[in-house]
Amino acid sequence: MENILDVFGIDWKLLIAQGVNFTILLVGLSYFLYKPVLKILNEREKKIADGVKAAETAEKAAKDNQAAHDTIVTSAHKEAETIVARGEEEAKKEKSVLLKTAQKRAEAVVADARLEAEELKRRSAKESEKEVARIATLAAEKILKEQS
Repeated sequence: MENILDVFGIDWKLLIAQGVNFTILLVGLSYFLYKPVLKILNEREKKIADGVKAAETAEKAAKDNQAAHDTIVTSAHKEAETIVARGEEEAKKEKSVLLKTAQKRAEAVVADARLEAEELKRRSAKESEKEVARIATLAAEKILKEQS
C-alpha cells in the first residue's frame, strides 16, 4: 500500500496530520459555529411560530370585534329607526293638535268679526235712523219756516 501512496506522491504522515487537523476543525466548527447557529435558528423558528399564533389570535379577536361591531351598529340602526318613527308619530299628533287649535282660533276670530260686523251694522242703522230723524226734523222746520 506504501507503493500506491508513493506512486501518487502522498505522504502518509502528512495525510494523518491533515486528518487530525480536519477532525479538530470539524469538532471546533461544530462546537463554536454549528450549535450556536442551530440554536439561533431554533429561536427564530420559535419566534416565528409565536408570531403566527399571535397573528391568528389577533385575527380571531378582530373577527370577534367585527361581529360585536356589526351587532352594535345593527341595534343602533334599529333604535334610531324606532326613535325616528316615534318622533314622526309625535310630530303628527302635535300637528293635529296645532291644526285643531288654529282652526278653533280661526273660528273664534271669524265669530268675533261677525259679531263686530253685526254690532257695527246695528250702530250704523241706529245712527242712520238718528240722522234721518234729524234731517227730517230740519226739513220739517225748514218747511214750517217757509210756510210761516
